[in-house]
Amino acid sequence: MSEAVGPGDLVICVNVAPNHATGRPTPLVAGESYRVFAVMEFACPCGRSDALLDVGVDFAWCQTRFRLLPKPKPKAQTRTRRVTAPKEMEPV
Repeated sequence: MSEAVGPGDLVICVNVAPNHATGRPTPLVAGESYRVFAVMEFACPCGRSDALLDVGVDFAWCQTRFRLLPKPKPKAQTRTRRVTAPKEMEPV
């Protein structure tokens, strides 16, 4: 996932298990989306991922806790349309 995730991407938290290294409770919220500030190409101590994600909560988290959300589609652009007016008819 590390090559697919970059700074500015949105990810959703799917795993709120205790911290791998310390065993302390995680301040992350399951189902909550976070914006990635940085991707650190450093193997997680758990051995399940090749990168850590900095989402602005504590320090960095194993990428296995998150799933990448799809990028939003661009907003619809406004365009002008031609409107055809009914033809004037002369009374007979």
